[in-house]
Amino acid sequence: MKDHTHSGNCSQLLHEMSDYIDGQLQVELCAELERHIQTCENCRVVVNTLRKTIELYEQVTPPAELPDAVRERLFTRLQLVDFIKKE
Repeated sequence: MKDHTHSGNCSQLLHEMSDYIDGQLQVELCAELERHIQTCENCRVVVNTLRKTIELYEQVTPPAELPDAVRERLFTRLQLVDFIKKE
């Protein structure tokens, strides 16, 4: 691994990171970013962290339904009794 000195290039390339992660970055910029993250550990950590965050977000299951009793208490407390599902 080459020595790396941070420059304005880091912040400039990191502005393009979202498009890079999404696979929508222009080929030239993509290659430049990949070269940069090979020599810059800080930027590589940022890219890897964003990738992992997106991966975890996509794996999240839908929120569970509130049990009816909890929903009733919540709606009553919020004075939304008219919206409580009547059965």
